[in-house]
Amino acid sequence: MRTGAGVVRAATVAVSSVVLAVTGITGATAAPVAGAPAPDAAGVRTALERTVGAGAPGAFAVIRDGEGAPQSVAVGKANLDGTPMNADWRFRVGSNTKMFTAVLVMRLAEQGRIDLDRPMRDYLPAGTLPENWTMTVRQVMQHRAGIYDHTNDLLEQSGEETTAAFEKRIRNTVYTPADMVALSVKHGVQYTPGTRYTYSNTDYVLLGMAVEHLTGRSYADVLRTEVIEPLGLTRTSFVVPDKTIAGPHITGYLTNDDRSKPLLDSTESNGSWVWSAGAVISSAADMDRFVGALLGGRLVSDASLRQMTAALPTPTAKIAYGLGLREVSLSCGKVYGHGGIVQGYQTQSFATRDGKRTVVAFANASNNGAVTQGLMNALEPAFCGATGPAKTAKPSLRTKRSPIPAVNVPVADDTRF
Repeated sequence: MRTGAGVVRAATVAVSSVVLAVTGITGATAAPVAGAPAPDAAGVRTALERTVGAGAPGAFAVIRDGEGAPQSVAVGKANLDGTPMNADWRFRVGSNTKMFTAVLVMRLAEQGRIDLDRPMRDYLPAGTLPENWTMTVRQVMQHRAGIYDHTNDLLEQSGEETTAAFEKRIRNTVYTPADMVALSVKHGVQYTPGTRYTYSNTDYVLLGMAVEHLTGRSYADVLRTEVIEPLGLTRTSFVVPDKTIAGPHITGYLTNDDRSKPLLDSTESNGSWVWSAGAVISSAADMDRFVGALLGGRLVSDASLRQMTAALPTPTAKIAYGLGLREVSLSCGKVYGHGGIVQGYQTQSFATRDGKRTVVAFANASNNGAVTQGLMNALEPAFCGATGPAKTAKPSLRTKRSPIPAVNVPVADDTRF
């Protein structure tokens, strides 16, 4: 896989400053990206406060323009012991992992080791997928392969996970990638590949298996040598099946289906059940650096990036999906990245198409749709400022806070991970 000058250059030009403050707006305010409205920090704070009001102990957003120092807006708590939210600490990024996996696959494609338009089964150990399964690598990356999501069987319900399912089948149970694919295959092909979009974590488990099969190395090792080390992502790791998060980290809380019961500390979890689809651990600074490098064309070739951002519609208006990248249409234009929700944590990591403005928004609670909506609403003021059409409501005379957007930023249909 490629380790060329473009990746090394990314490590030198990427943001090196650390978000230091615990609350408020921190870091030198960078000049806005040329032609882009300045971020509306008050609007971001309002969205984050609504996120906390909906049930998350804490939330933050880190916004960067160009190579300037990032701004951080943080509210609430990093844990229920009362520690203020700290945007510099580590957390589980959930399906933001899919961007990392997609990068590894695109690099293999650039080397001629994967043809995106050949069957997925050609790049897997023999017998992983049935011989008559014809879905291509590209269709798998687009979630248009008709492959059943194995996590539905582990959680036993649509939507998000229950605390009972988490304790019984997720926190301590270690699954192999082959185990998860076998769960999926039992359900058969769900529809003719290429004809529909249905988000499936199994798609990205298969892609991780292909990375291992073609390189003869573990997914964790390939990720480390191809992305983590070249970019200097010192707080990013893939430690499956270890359950702990090393170093200073934010505590994650799983919301009980019975809202009268307390939040469940779900920080410790082995992550094997989502593996290369959702088990990366990182920080806001590292996610900022990664997403900026990816959209800035410093991780894959221009041709690869054009394919990754060639997003197709999904059932959710204003949400499209490419190759490991989600496209969200805001009032000021389109942004690219991914969301991730895994027990106790949710993260939205997005950038403009040129990678010059990045936004990483985070909350430490899951299984709560209002928290997800609140966090998504931070993207509009962060990218589009205070003057977009979604800001038409008049502010109250009793507060200087920006109003909540009149139109919610759309939440993807696959909000679970």
